[in-house]
Amino acid sequence: MNYVSTRGASEAVDFLSASLNGLAPDGGLYSPTAWPQIARPKVGDSYVETATRILTAFAGGAVPEAAIRGMAERAYAAFAHQSVAPLTEVGPGRWMLELHHGPTLAFKDVAMRLIAQLYDYVLEQRGERMTILCATSGDTGGAAASAFAGSKHVDMVILHPLNRVSPTQRLFMTATGESNVHNLALEGDFDGTQAILKQLIADDQFRRRTRLAAVNSINWTRVAAQSVYFAQAQAQFGANTPIHFVVPTGNFGDALACYVASCAGLLHSFHATAAVNANDAMARLLSGQSLTKGETAPTISPAMDIQLPSNFERLFFEATSADGQPANRNGATVAKAYAELSAKGTGAIPTDVSKRLSAIGLDAQRVSDAETREEMKRTLAETGWVVCPHTAVGLAAARRYRPEAGPIVTLSTAHAAKFPETVKDVLGLDAPLPERASPFVSRPEKFETGPMNADFVRQRIESVIAKG
Repeated sequence: MNYVSTRGASEAVDFLSASLNGLAPDGGLYSPTAWPQIARPKVGDSYVETATRILTAFAGGAVPEAAIRGMAERAYAAFAHQSVAPLTEVGPGRWMLELHHGPTLAFKDVAMRLIAQLYDYVLEQRGERMTILCATSGDTGGAAASAFAGSKHVDMVILHPLNRVSPTQRLFMTATGESNVHNLALEGDFDGTQAILKQLIADDQFRRRTRLAAVNSINWTRVAAQSVYFAQAQAQFGANTPIHFVVPTGNFGDALACYVASCAGLLHSFHATAAVNANDAMARLLSGQSLTKGETAPTISPAMDIQLPSNFERLFFEATSADGQPANRNGATVAKAYAELSAKGTGAIPTDVSKRLSAIGLDAQRVSDAETREEMKRTLAETGWVVCPHTAVGLAAARRYRPEAGPIVTLSTAHAAKFPETVKDVLGLDAPLPERASPFVSRPEKFETGPMNADFVRQRIESVIAKG
C-alpha cells in the first residue's frame, strides 16, 4: 500500500513514511494509491478488533498485524466506555455517536492515542527521536498532549490561537505535567497556526534537521483511525442499512474519514452532512465557490472556527478523477488551485470537478450561534442531556432531515464539560469535569505567548531540541 501527494509532485511513499512525515514535500497531503476493500465488522466485534483490521489494511504490510493490535489495545484501554464510541438514541430514528469517552473528552482522542502508539513503536525500533508539531483549534492539542505526554521518543510542540480556545480546552494541552510537551499561544486565528505548521513542514531542510512531523488531521493515519467508528456504527445497524451521518466539522478530517470508510467498503453507502457554523467554508466549496481564505468569525463552537479546511484538499483530489478511479486523479489540478490561492488569495476549482464534488454524496448545512443555543436547550428539554455546542451544531443540522431512508447519526464530538462557560450561559447549568479528568485541574498550566510568525515558532522548536 503506497501513498501519493494530492499535488502530484512528490514520490509515492509507504504507510510509515506517510504517517511520520505528515505532509508531502510538495506541500500536498498523502492519500492512498488505491482503496483497500475491507470486510465490514459484525455486531459484537470489539473496537480493538475493527481498528486492527482497518489499520492493518491501510498499513499494507508496513506494520505487522500483531503490533497494530497491541497499539489499539493500549490506545483504547484509557477510554471510559468499553465500546469506545457507543451509540445513543436521541429520538425516533435519530442517534448520537458518542466520541468523548477518551482522556481529554473529545473525539480527537480516538485517533490521536493510536497514532502516538504508532510513533512510539516505529521510533523505538529505529532508535530515533522526533519533534511533533501540532496546530489546534481546541481539541486536537489536548488529545495530542495527553497521548504523547511522557514519550521517550517525541518532543511535542503545540500551537493554538491565543484566547480562541476555551479555558478547559487549553487546560488539557498545557497541564500534562510532562517536560516533553511544549505549548505556544499565538496571536491570531487557527488558520494562521495551521499555515505556519504547513510552512515549517514544507521547509525540507528545517524539517530534516529537526526531525519534524505533524499530527494534525492532515496526517493520513489520523483519518484512517477515525474511519473505524463509522464502520462500528454501521455494524450496529446492520451491514445493509443506509445511514445518514451528520458530522460537525471545522478542518473536515472527521467528515473525510466517513468518506474513506465508504471508499474502503465499510459502509452500505455514503450519505453525509458537514455541519458548519458561521465559518462555512465547506458549504461554500461544495456549492461550487472558489478556495478562499476568509476572515474567521469567533463563535460559541470555537473548534470549528476554520475558514480553510485542510482535508478538503483530499476530497478535491478525489474529484479530479473523471471516472472515479484513484489511478486517474490529477494532482496538477489541485496544485494549481492552491498555488493560485497562495498567490492571489483565491483558487478556482474547475467546473467539472465541482460537479463531481456535488455528486459525491456529501452536503453541508450552516448553523448559526442562535440555532446552536436553541438546540442545546431543546436537547436538554427532550432528553435531559447537556451537549457541547459543537455537538449541538450537528444535532441542529440533523433536524433538517427526516429519518425515512434510514437512521440519522450525529457525531457527538466533545463532552459538555469542555465548554462550561457556554453551558452556563446558555442553560444556566454547571458542567463539571468528570472524575477521570481531575489530574489536569491539579497541575499548573505551562505555555508561552508570541506572535503569529513562523520564525518565532522556528526558534522555539530549535530551543526545544537544543535542550534535549
